[in-house]
Amino acid sequence: MRSVLRLVACVVVCYAIAALGGYVTVRNIPTWYASLAKPPWTPPNWVFPIVWNILYGMIALSLWLLWDRTAPSTRRTRLLQLFVVQLVLNCVWTPVFFGAHYVWTAQVIILALLATIIALIVLAWPAKRWAALLLIPYAVWVAYASTLNAGIGYLNGG
Repeated sequence: MRSVLRLVACVVVCYAIAALGGYVTVRNIPTWYASLAKPPWTPPNWVFPIVWNILYGMIALSLWLLWDRTAPSTRRTRLLQLFVVQLVLNCVWTPVFFGAHYVWTAQVIILALLATIIALIVLAWPAKRWAALLLIPYAVWVAYASTLNAGIGYLNGG
């Protein structure tokens, strides 16, 4: 039963972050975001919620694997702390980019997020390979999103 509760907690936390991001984003799509010049590799708007919903599920499962299926140790504690750091960075990026419209500040945040995800993958690999593998698509998407962020900053003068 404890394992199921932990899984539910991981899903709730990850999708709560998604909901917060969605709340801030949705209001700005038809207004501020629509007015921006975007790089030619920008996907249609409908792609983002599909990709993010899949990724948040994978992130939640990765977190659960690290929390519930990894033996208690100093390594596991460090992995969970790093996981929290990346969740915070993930949560902060959206209101900075979509809410405050601070494109270059958001760029710094998304690059820190990417570095944290990569570090998490590398450190999780020996402890729980599946947890690390589940984060690879997330890292790829965040790397791609960072190019969109930078492109928007460049094309719109910051």
